[in-house]
Amino acid sequence: MELPLIDLAPYVDVVTGKFSCDELLHPELKKVCSEVSRSLRETGALLVRDPRCPNEDNDRFIDMMERYFEQPEEVKRLQERPHQHYQVGSTPGGVEIPRSLVDMEMQKNLRALPKDRRPVIPTGPDLKSRYMWRVGPRPSNTRFKELNSAPVLPEGFPEWKKIMDSWGFKMISTVEAVAEMAAIGFDLPKDSFTNLMKLGPHLLAPTGSDLGRHGEEGTVFAAYHYDINFLTIHYKSKFPGLFIWLRNGERVEVNVPDGCLLIQAGKQLEWMTAGDCKAGMHEVVVTQKTIDAVNAAKRENRCLWRVSSTLFSNVASDAVLKPLGHFAKSPTADKYPAMYAGEYFEKELAVINLKGKEGA
Repeated sequence: MELPLIDLAPYVDVVTGKFSCDELLHPELKKVCSEVSRSLRETGALLVRDPRCPNEDNDRFIDMMERYFEQPEEVKRLQERPHQHYQVGSTPGGVEIPRSLVDMEMQKNLRALPKDRRPVIPTGPDLKSRYMWRVGPRPSNTRFKELNSAPVLPEGFPEWKKIMDSWGFKMISTVEAVAEMAAIGFDLPKDSFTNLMKLGPHLLAPTGSDLGRHGEEGTVFAAYHYDINFLTIHYKSKFPGLFIWLRNGERVEVNVPDGCLLIQAGKQLEWMTAGDCKAGMHEVVVTQKTIDAVNAAKRENRCLWRVSSTLFSNVASDAVLKPLGHFAKSPTADKYPAMYAGEYFEKELAVINLKGKEGA
């Protein structure tokens, strides 16, 4: 099954770069918005083309992150912040525990899937590394200071802040556009999601996977899991290996066309729709296609780190997470009780071993 591709170009002003979700200006908009919500509901994902996110910006970002991840571990360790839940700075491989390793209900559901649809059941923490860079303004007062910590700036990268902020803001703009379209498609006011995103702890979170060390077929870098944020956005990776599960349980390898971005539904969106839109399950695993791409990179003397251009958009930590609008009357609404988004986030981080102890 191919994911639908939503082109934002007709709704972006070529001069100002401003996105418009005005049905009077765009009579076909309602149909497109319905396609956005349908795809998020049925597949947990969709593809987007946004003229404000050019390939050149992604290449500049990826090139810098490849140089960062190629550094010795002891250098990257200086940017680790476990006492801030690894929500800023570097997260080394072997720290994050995949939910499917500790969630017995999830394991039960996995074993019920046909064998050709099952993910690899993990036996330990993920191999992937990460760098978390906070994008956008932070709240002056918050109950969740660790989730809204200042970004960590590594030494030796004078261009770091400019590249990270520029690329991060551009991807957030794409997420906000999709969020407005999704709200309309879900029969909610168009600013239902974007209002809650203001001052959210949005994270530009490139994931680094060392294919030079762990390039064997079947190696799992990110085991079967859902994202705990609102919407996740990725640009195309140089190395394949991302698989998602559709609502019907079908396992699909994602192929992102050149110049496009992948949007995935997170748990916060599931919460606000009372489960009408489920958080998308996914994994990153080494396949024969990955190995072929590695061999091509070796011949061209390119970096063998698989770097994802990933951003996690979030509801503001001090905003209340609950079913919105008509979803509050859903029969499943009681499964999604009202709570602060930061409270929910910390509970999830504790499960996957990212909620560090103060002073650790």
